[in-house]
Amino acid sequence: MRVLHVIPSVAPIRGGPSQAVLEMTHAQRQLGIEAEIVTTNDNGPETLPVPLRQLVTYPTGQGPVPIRFFPRYSAISSDYGFSWSLTRWLWQHLPGYDLLHVHALFSYPSTIAMAIARVTRTPYIIRPIGQLCRWSLSQSRRRKQTYWQLIEGANLNRARAIQFTSASEHEEAAPLNLKPEPIVVPHGVHLPTFQPRAKLALRQRLDIPLDEPILLFLSRLHPKKGIDRLIEALGQLRDRRFQLVIAGSGTPDYEFEIEQRLFKSGLADRTHRLGFVEGTDKDRLLQGADLFVLPSHSENFGIAVLEALGAGLPVVTSPGVALSHLVQRHQLGWVVDNTPTALAAQLTAAFDQYPQLAAMGQRGRDVVRSHFSWPVLAQQLIHHYQNCLIPQQPMWSPVS
Repeated sequence: MRVLHVIPSVAPIRGGPSQAVLEMTHAQRQLGIEAEIVTTNDNGPETLPVPLRQLVTYPTGQGPVPIRFFPRYSAISSDYGFSWSLTRWLWQHLPGYDLLHVHALFSYPSTIAMAIARVTRTPYIIRPIGQLCRWSLSQSRRRKQTYWQLIEGANLNRARAIQFTSASEHEEAAPLNLKPEPIVVPHGVHLPTFQPRAKLALRQRLDIPLDEPILLFLSRLHPKKGIDRLIEALGQLRDRRFQLVIAGSGTPDYEFEIEQRLFKSGLADRTHRLGFVEGTDKDRLLQGADLFVLPSHSENFGIAVLEALGAGLPVVTSPGVALSHLVQRHQLGWVVDNTPTALAAQLTAAFDQYPQLAAMGQRGRDVVRSHFSWPVLAQQLIHHYQNCLIPQQPMWSPVS
């Protein structure tokens, strides 16, 4: 089976959805699927230094995957991702694939891929990466409504299936009354190599005492993530001992806003801004911290939460994060409304349970190992692919 994945960007700066398609593709290839990725060279305000218009072997943490990169025409918008050469390639080559798996909505590469698939009668499924959730649809509402009316609504309704990564994401999209079959297949995660001295190494690097709790916020810096609520909450707890580590990047304007909030909340002297991290640095952060905090307004899944749990790190998160149900069910941390007052109260309670955090973290690692293995999840997707390739019955039958 030949499967083509299309996504606007695989740049690490774009966060979990881009990382997931790399790991998904690698896992499918390990199971014998001829899976490839087509994307642009988008890298936020910049572009990735990659060969263009040719199949390249792109390195990932799990192994190489084949990707074709096409130039992003940034004169329109770095988020819009227009690429004429990608469009031309899809017209010429998409019919040679058995199935198209589209990732993201309201972005040119994904939209044009679905439109071409409709014309060429190529079966496709769509992973909306949370963009059908209420919070996401409320952002840039007018632009998205126009997009929907012109083409995206028809694109979605002509898909063979819609892949949701959680039951809550599916429930939020239900009022849209979409026609395709809904399938729920979560993201997987690869457990990092255990670093027995991670807590000591992190504290030595940041000059933090061994007995002082470290709170970690590791995610893209964006208003959706609720970091402003976290900063306000921690500003109420300045009498407690803790250090805040912020790992992630965002637009220059929003990063400046975060700096101002840290200063006004009196947290600047106990906050460590590390920027974007990956690889062994990321593993050391996740295994060296004591508590992971992600008070997002909306997450259709929450890959950062899953990574934290897989590293043995308890979490404090909000009901807007789909994995909050998993956290509650297995007692892997705490789920609390992302108001500053509620966050401050819950973090105070977590500080008081500091000695028990390690045991809670080990339980999280065990749950992730048993429920979120990429080989198992990739096999589930392949099963759904096979169902999508069954010829559909016509909407009418001839009169005898």
